Amino acid sequence: MKPLYFLALLAYLVSPNRVLAQAPSIVQSIDMKSVSNPQLSPDGKWVAYTVTKTNWDENTFDTDIWLANTNTGDHFQLTNSKKSNNSAAWSPDGKWLAFLSTRDDKSQLYLISPFGGEARPLTKFETGVTSFKWSPTGKQIVFSATVPDSKVDKERKDKYSDYEVVRDDYKMAHLYLLDSLTNEKPAQAKALTKGIGFSVGSFVVSPDGKKIAFDASKNPDLINGHTSDLYVLTLGDTITRKIVSLKGPDQNPVWSPDGQQIAFTTANENEFYFYTNRLIATIPASGGTPKILTNTFDENANLLEWTSDGILFSGYQKTAAHLFRIDPATLKTERLTKPDNLIATQFSFSKDGQQMTFVGALSNQYAEVQISSVRTFTPKTLTTLGKQLALFKISTREVVSWKSVDGNVIEGILIKPANFDPTRKYPLLVVIHGGPTGIDLPSVTADRYYPIEQFTAKGALVLRPNYRGSAGYGSKFRALNVKNLGLGDYDDVISGVDYLIGKGIVDKDKVGAMGWSQGGYISAFITTYSDRFKATSVGAGISNWATYYQNTDITPFTRQYLQGTPWDNADIYQKTSPISYVSRAKTPTLIQHGELDRRVPIANAYELRLALEDKGVPVKMVVYKGFGHGITKPKPMRQVMEENYRWFSKYIWGENL
Repeated sequence: MKPLYFLALLAYLVSPNRVLAQAPSIVQSIDMKSVSNPQLSPDGKWVAYTVTKTNWDENTFDTDIWLANTNTGDHFQLTNSKKSNNSAAWSPDGKWLAFLSTRDDKSQLYLISPFGGEARPLTKFETGVTSFKWSPTGKQIVFSATVPDSKVDKERKDKYSDYEVVRDDYKMAHLYLLDSLTNEKPAQAKALTKGIGFSVGSFVVSPDGKKIAFDASKNPDLINGHTSDLYVLTLGDTITRKIVSLKGPDQNPVWSPDGQQIAFTTANENEFYFYTNRLIATIPASGGTPKILTNTFDENANLLEWTSDGILFSGYQKTAAHLFRIDPATLKTERLTKPDNLIATQFSFSKDGQQMTFVGALSNQYAEVQISSVRTFTPKTLTTLGKQLALFKISTREVVSWKSVDGNVIEGILIKPANFDPTRKYPLLVVIHGGPTGIDLPSVTADRYYPIEQFTAKGALVLRPNYRGSAGYGSKFRALNVKNLGLGDYDDVISGVDYLIGKGIVDKDKVGAMGWSQGGYISAFITTYSDRFKATSVGAGISNWATYYQNTDITPFTRQYLQGTPWDNADIYQKTSPISYVSRAKTPTLIQHGELDRRVPIANAYELRLALEDKGVPVKMVVYKGFGHGITKPKPMRQVMEENYRWFSKYIWGENL
């Protein structure tokens, strides 16, 4: 169905008497389209990108592939099937686009001409295709997929129904080769890797098309991410050699232009890789001693491409994001993008490495697909999704900073109503990101989980703090909440609240907090630790680190941040758990959680709800059936947002909606 607000936008654009509406409603926010994954054609003349839209009838967020001409800016929709089409990749000669589609339920590979025509299926793999890469010859495609059930597996399921032996029944991911792309029907793929020795992650084909570099871990279990090592496979005989085996994850291989070396990301044997910098290293393709390149770059280096001019990588710089180039010989690093406050991500490059496309925005802008020369940064915007905001009075965003209790400088995004009056005192709602290595940025995005535009239209300020542990501020900052989770995070939040109260723009008696995942944990900590807040909302949050550790699918996270297990360091688990302070809890708390959440198992939500109920604290818990850690469909997301709107309307504004 056609979203109503697009019809309203059309009427607005042609109207001689344009009158701005109020803030976008929750439905209108969920309806907003977004762009992602731009891919530049080898000759730099076209960009393929995806547009995500809301399908209320099917209760899905669907993606389709669009094309934009880099010279004229003309763009058109290339795919238009049911469900989603994504992960577009150009053939080396630029004549074809391969992509993944869920039109036949499981994700399969398709091929389409960028200049029109019907898409043709390349695979009908039993478990679906996870990811793929073109061979530089253009005659082959390598893809990864989870291995199908064996005959023994199927017989077991038939005999006993379905069950799982924990930490034993793994389905490995392996590499497969499509050796012919001309068949009218899906072709049989050749297995390149097999067995239970490892599970494949990312991979890339060598410039001559004869080898594949890939990373693989012991098995696909997240607790074994630290076992990821680097391998090289020769296509001719499928012989595989391990070339990197450092402690901690070694991942994301990228070939040098001459095929003699491989760049990759590594923890460089740092056991605390969850919060330390991810580094870029190189190694001869035949094996040898890795050379670390980015020791002086104090942030995670996201490895992208190795061109004749050097190795390209991206990274956050406080509330900005940029492209960098490093010379692997001299280790000289330079930033290629500007201005300082640019937020640029999702880069792709032409075959010669001289042109690029990316998703970019400045403060108070909606993210768009852009293009530029690599050597001389002169960005040109190709998409116009920011026009979706034209109907509305959108709040403004600015970066603010303050000192936390221990003197560390904390930044955050302060979101103000469109008609902000600096002489007034406003209610303040703190919206806390997850991670903890997430980050909030000053660009405009469609609201998800929390109806920020509705809150500001109602007359509130919104603070999104980049508390200690957030990305963009260097490894020392990311380590500040090690053995200090909750406590240090709370200090960062409350000092930000006090900073805004001190500026005379916040009503200290009308402050609330909310967040999802790690943001939900901090909100739960606020619930039990503080009496400064009128209401909180805990989304998929941790209430007891011991309960979390015993049930989560990512136990190394807890061992690294808390420096131990509940069995050998019970004190730190108790000190940093919201449930430990429940005897002093007074704050009305909304709890929202996915029924099947494995990252933060729902036992945390039930534990907090019962403790608050026993203490007589107002509490409401909403469980989202069939969902894991994230709420990924529009209708339940609407409920999440409306529930938060009602909760804070009641406890901040005194309204019963």
